[in-house]
Amino acid sequence: MTTNSDCLFCGIVTGRIPADLVARGERAVAFRDINPQAPTHVLVVPADHYENAAELAAADPEMLAEVFTVADDVARAEGLTESGYRGVLNTGAGVGQSVFHAHLHVLGGRPMGWPPG
Repeated sequence: MTTNSDCLFCGIVTGRIPADLVARGERAVAFRDINPQAPTHVLVVPADHYENAAELAAADPEMLAEVFTVADDVARAEGLTESGYRGVLNTGAGVGQSVFHAHLHVLGGRPMGWPPG
């Protein structure tokens, strides 16, 4: 596993920083967002450190696929599959990425309009 000692999400993945864990795959971890934007707001992160979704997709598409698989597992466990859920990947500070470790937001539990933001 490749981690960055300065990264908040790497600290959560390794257990150095506590979080409300929801699910864990072989190479991805899911935990509740500390500033939820919906009744269900879970972050799914790859165990290895990649700065953003584009870097993850280029370097390890199989790990990116696992992130989506864990996100679907979370949605099922949270009862979101019937009403639906939103998966959001922000890449870059200009669109809201604030922690520079690739992560997928799983949002649900309320109606969500389009466009977001």
